[in-house]
Amino acid sequence: MPDAGEDPGSDGASPPDPATTRDALAARRGLDAPVYAPAEDSGLLAEAAVEHARGVTLEVGTGSGWVAERVLTEGDADRVIGSDVNPHACRRARDRGVEAVRGDLLGSFGDGSLDTVLFNPPYLPTDPDNEWDDWQEVALSGGESGRELIEPFLDDLPRALATDGVALLLVSSLTGFADVVEYAVDRGLHAETVAEESYPFESLSILALRHRLSKE
Repeated sequence: MPDAGEDPGSDGASPPDPATTRDALAARRGLDAPVYAPAEDSGLLAEAAVEHARGVTLEVGTGSGWVAERVLTEGDADRVIGSDVNPHACRRARDRGVEAVRGDLLGSFGDGSLDTVLFNPPYLPTDPDNEWDDWQEVALSGGESGRELIEPFLDDLPRALATDGVALLLVSSLTGFADVVEYAVDRGLHAETVAEESYPFESLSILALRHRLSKE
């Protein structure tokens, strides 16, 4: 795997147009559906989560609960929880047998209470003038930078993550891989790429984030 500082999307090619990418992804995932449907990014996160998740495991933005269910049935976590701001998503996750709570990012969880955190964030850069104002926007749009939810998540992660815990964060090349790594490191986290895949319109990576002291 490459070092975390290496941008998997930096191959000299011109970056894809975010609006075109958004339309292509939304069309495949069902723009009118109230809950985000599993796609390539979900599969990449699930594979890494089954391998790495231990103890009390939270999937932030669980959507349909598909990733959390994979961890619950195939992994070694002691407890798996899904959280989402979307009430439809919470119901869908519970239908899969996943314990689900409605909440925003990590705010509902106590200090050091999580051994593993999983997050496939909304990451598509979105022009404010072109927002579409529904649950799919909540699931897909990362604001103008693509990091509107990633940065507050990283701000709070050191508080909620157990001393020896790990967070698996899916990062798209559309959001600026190096920018996400730099932001995480500035918050006292060690970042390591543990999985990646490339597609015509983006590269996806899974960053394993740990407290820096646990790596020394």
